[in-house]
Parts: sequence; C-alpha cells; structure tokens
Amino acid sequence: MSQIISQAIMDGGSAGMLVVITGASHVIYGSRGTGVPARISKKLQKKNQTVILLDPERQDIRREGEIPVADFLWYSAAKPCSRNCFDRAEIARVMNAAGRRRDALPQDLQKGLDLGLVSPEILQNFFDLEQYPLISELIHRFQGFRERLLADPKFLHRLAIEEAISITTTLLAQYERRKGRFFQEIDYVLTDTIRGSVVDFFTVWLPAPTLSFLTQSGDNAPENLELLKGLVGYFPDNAFQKSTVGMVWNANQRFAAVLIGGLKLAGVGFISSIGAGAASDVLFAARRFLKPNLTVDNKRKRSPVLKSAVVYSCFLGTSANIRYQIIAGLVEHRLSDYLLSYYNEPLLVNGLSFVVRTINSYWGTQQWIDLARLTGLQPPNTEAITSQSSPVKDANDIPLLECVSPEVSDVDENNDQSDDNSTS
Repeated sequence: MSQIISQAIMDGGSAGMLVVITGASHVIYGSRGTGVPARISKKLQKKNQTVILLDPERQDIRREGEIPVADFLWYSAAKPCSRNCFDRAEIARVMNAAGRRRDALPQDLQKGLDLGLVSPEILQNFFDLEQYPLISELIHRFQGFRERLLADPKFLHRLAIEEAISITTTLLAQYERRKGRFFQEIDYVLTDTIRGSVVDFFTVWLPAPTLSFLTQSGDNAPENLELLKGLVGYFPDNAFQKSTVGMVWNANQRFAAVLIGGLKLAGVGFISSIGAGAASDVLFAARRFLKPNLTVDNKRKRSPVLKSAVVYSCFLGTSANIRYQIIAGLVEHRLSDYLLSYYNEPLLVNGLSFVVRTINSYWGTQQWIDLARLTGLQPPNTEAITSQSSPVKDANDIPLLECVSPEVSDVDENNDQSDDNSTS
C-alpha cells in the first residue's frame, strides 16, 4: 500500500492533496512492524504534499458538521508520523513472548504504546535490559537512565569506560605529583578523584542520545507549558542524534542542542570548581587544626577560585562539549551502530569507544594546559606537569587541580619534604 500511495503522490506533482479511503485494516505493516504513515512520510519531499487516510467504518460515530474521523491525518514532509506508526499486533506478540502486561511498564512507555510510537525492537530491547538486575532497577526507577539506555543499550559501557580512564589516570598522576606524600595526603587525593568522577559522569550523561515518548505527547499539557514548548521547542540531547519516529530535528534545532549542552556543561564545571575549592579549604583547615605544627610554603600563590571556576566552565562548555557531542553522537551512536550491524562484534565497538575516549582525554588535557597558561591560572614554566599529564583526562586533569586546590602542593608534612614541594 505504501508503494501505491507514494506513486500516486509522485504522479500528482508537488501540489494537491491525496485522500486514501481504506477499511478497518487500513494499515499494512511491514516485516519489522512499521506502518504505512511511517514509511510514506520518509518519501515525501515537498512540504505541501499531504496525505489523509480515512477509515469509513468509523465515520458513523461522527455527527453532521464534525471533522471526519481519521486514524492517520495530515502526513507530509512538514510533519512526521506521530501516531500508530508500528503494528500493534507485533507489539502484542513481543509482550506475550516476554510474559509482561502493559500496566506494569513505565508511564512513558505506556504513553508511547498508546500513540503507536514504540517499535517492536525498542520494546524488545527494554525487556532484554530487564534481564540484568542492576540495569532493571535503573530503568524502572530513573527516567533518565531509561531514556538513554533505550536510545543506546551500551550507554553504561560508555560510562564505565570514561570513569575507568578518569579514575586510573587521576590516581597515577596524583601519585606522580605527590611521590612519598601520596598516602599522607590521601584525603586530597580522594577529594580530587571524586570531583573528577562526578564531572566525567556529566560529560557522558548530558551529550548522550535519548529516546523519550513523554515529549511527544502534549495533548493534556497546560497552556503555559504549551507556550514554553512553542517558544523553546524540543531539542535533541545530542546534535548528531538520529531522528526518531514522531520527532525529526532540523539543522537549527541541532545547532541549538550544541549551545544548550554547552550551557549545561558550563554549569557543571563552575559548580564543581567552586565545590573543589571549598573542599580544599575545609581539608586544609582540618589539617591545621589536627596538626598545629604544620608548616606552609607561602611562596606559592593560590589561583583565585572564582577565576578558575569561570575559566573551567568556559572550557567545559566549549571544547569539552563539542568533543563529547561528536564522540557520543557520531562515533558511538552512528558509527558504532553501523559497525555492530555490519560485523556484529560487540568487542570491536567497545574497543573503538575506549580508544576514542582515551585520545579525547589526552587531547583535552593538552588544551586545558594551554588555556590555563594563557589565562594565568598556571605559570608558563610548569613543564613538569605536561610530561606527567598524558594521558590524563580533560575534565578533571592535573592543571585544574593545581589551580583549584593548590594547598595540596603548599602543605609540608615536615621540613624534610620541602624539596618535594618545590618540584610539585
């Protein structure tokens, strides 16, 4: 049927309206459960081409003067398929095979099933994720995890890879800086490592592609919310995310997604820097209280916390945001999906993610060192840090810790360690 409709549209030219009268079984679904509207909407090139599919068996329920009832109304290149896009019989088969009931699913999935926007593949992926106890708990309790795992079932793998690189390189670099003082200053080490892990979590979380069905169902939304949607619109979480059924993003929306993602990461960077500065002050005060005989090297000047926070937030909002948008969208969302479908080798995909994120961490570190020197947060003669920071992650690398928490290098446990402070 979709081929007949598409041919009729081509024969009719770019102007005019095509009305298709069908019976109760007005949609013939393909082998993957995709309905006619979802298939023909991809082939419409002109915005003024419109297709209306009417079900005559439902017309007797309307009164004179009312708009004809149509399950599929107003499909054109200007509006993607937004209702009954997948075969409900195929959806029922998947649910019966999994032994699940509809009312046991999360609310957003139930809404997506009502609208016909949940494909059989997505529903099957959800049931597959439920086989793992930890992941099942996450996707049922937290909508953010559910949206990301439905869009990318390997999202937790990406997060684990980034955190592994973050924690490993941080601990190695901290040990290189502190030498014999590593365990004596373990409180500073843990503070910096935890802060860096939190920042890295958001650099993976915020640019990750998502799949949400609540944003596509605004029938009962308040008027002020509808006005907000009209002014702001709906933007993808990743500028390179694939368009989903019921939602097609244009170039302006994708560009806005980069700006919005940059603002989010900038906020994370600013708050984390302020928090790290406050934590270092608290730790330093606690050390002075517990060890009154603690000596301090006053020759080293502390970088302003506010200036460090502003510079770091700008760095995360620009360089880090663009790099992680590309990694999450182009490399892991598009290229990895292509490789997985072509070679069917999950290890290849995970290996690609590990290599790309490691290179990104090293490159980001070098960018941050240059920016820290350019803005005066780091003296230009600290070449030792450069040699020790590869491949340190970019979001919480050593130059930032040097700027935000310089007490780490200022505090001497005893006079015999003064030489270490002069080289740290």
